Amino acid sequence: MRTGGLVTRAAALLPGAETPPVTTPREAAREAAERELSKPIYHENDPSLVDRALRAFFDWLDDLFGAAAGATPGGAVGLVAVVLLVALAATALWWRLGSPRRTPTTTGRLFPDGVRSADDHRAAADAHAAAGRWTEAVQERMRALVRSLEERTLLDPRPGRTADEAAAEAARSLPDHAEALRAAARAFDDVTYGGRTADADTYARLRALDLALNHTKPLLTGPTA
Repeated sequence: MRTGGLVTRAAALLPGAETPPVTTPREAAREAAERELSKPIYHENDPSLVDRALRAFFDWLDDLFGAAAGATPGGAVGLVAVVLLVALAATALWWRLGSPRRTPTTTGRLFPDGVRSADDHRAAADAHAAAGRWTEAVQERMRALVRSLEERTLLDPRPGRTADEAAAEAARSLPDHAEALRAAARAFDDVTYGGRTADADTYARLRALDLALNHTKPLLTGPTA
């Protein structure tokens, strides 16, 4: 009897002897864990969205260069050589064509501002040249040259004429200056549409051509075939 009583009292003192353990459903436990882990305290040191985006970008870039290096003869050294060649080709193309422009600066006409005399264009060209504005000086001198030919009736006045068209038409009656006229038209187009910057030498050649044409007798009958 004494032993049985001791066992009964010991069993009564055991924790949870009369209460079954508490169990939580799996779905409720998961939701509780998610709520707990969503608290800001657990995310204070997480990388920002920008950091994650940059890390993903650099990982992609690393994979890309790794794949390119593996496919290029010579591995990484060969890839560097290819990149340098592409850069050199792009630089040469930019130098040849000039810097790209989003929209044209003019409509393509030689005279976008209406009718002015050749002397007016010459005066404007000289003023630009005196101020070191060689691009504007070249543009105005070319306009003076073409307007002078129109005033001498060697060219018919045509508002929509381009520099190339004027040079080609003028060369028919001034064949000795055909090459110089084409060069003048190219210089005008380069600085007006190609993004190039003119210099003093370009302006000096155009000015000399303008003065020479004023003293050149035209071939009125045109060149013989």
